[in-house]
Amino acid sequence: MKFKRVLLKLSGEALQGAKGFGVDPAVVSSIASQIKDVRKLGVELAVVIGGGNFFRGVPAAEQGIDRATGDYIGMMATLMNSLIVCDALEKKGVPTRVQTAIRVDALCEPYIRRRAMRHLEKDRVVIFAAGTGNPFFTTDTAAALRATEIGADVILKATKVDGIYDSDPVKNKKAKKFEQLSYMDVLKKQLKVMDSTAISLCMDNQLPIVVFNMNKSGNIVRVLKGERIGTWVS
Repeated sequence: MKFKRVLLKLSGEALQGAKGFGVDPAVVSSIASQIKDVRKLGVELAVVIGGGNFFRGVPAAEQGIDRATGDYIGMMATLMNSLIVCDALEKKGVPTRVQTAIRVDALCEPYIRRRAMRHLEKDRVVIFAAGTGNPFFTTDTAAALRATEIGADVILKATKVDGIYDSDPVKNKKAKKFEQLSYMDVLKKQLKVMDSTAISLCMDNQLPIVVFNMNKSGNIVRVLKGERIGTWVS
């Protein structure tokens, strides 16, 4: 394997499928199957999931909800998604632990870095919930932070398209795809693949990012074997 320890970043929207809101059980099952395939390769895997299929803090703030309050609600949405994916993984026989940046002791463990790393060493999937535990930070930033803390080799950013484009490929059929980018390219071009805080954190720690299409089964394994699919940021 090209990478030994990886962090997979999923958007909340990835779980909703064609429903437009909430969770599609068939999609969650498919994601769990792909994660199970990764675990069979002996790769240590951590996961961060967004909450946009339930709630988004920034749009809520634009409608009058206090921004910090909105972000905390969004963190609760990520916790719901984390528990849903954890349940799907365990039903497929994959040992999984959820660690949250906001304590919810009845449901899951608090985030403790050394405990998370020990779970990974014991071949358990670890899902990091509730972002960084602080408002004004996205789950992309949480993914970059947790990946750096646990010593991950790469962040796998799963999306609905097959890489980073100079404009929305769904709206613009002539959008140009990038095969390789530097961190500064992403910042200067203001490409919206991850927020600037997350990109800067990855740049400071020389943590590569691979952006790829999650909807195509087997893509995670292909990335881990070193195939040049999607867009690589380094």
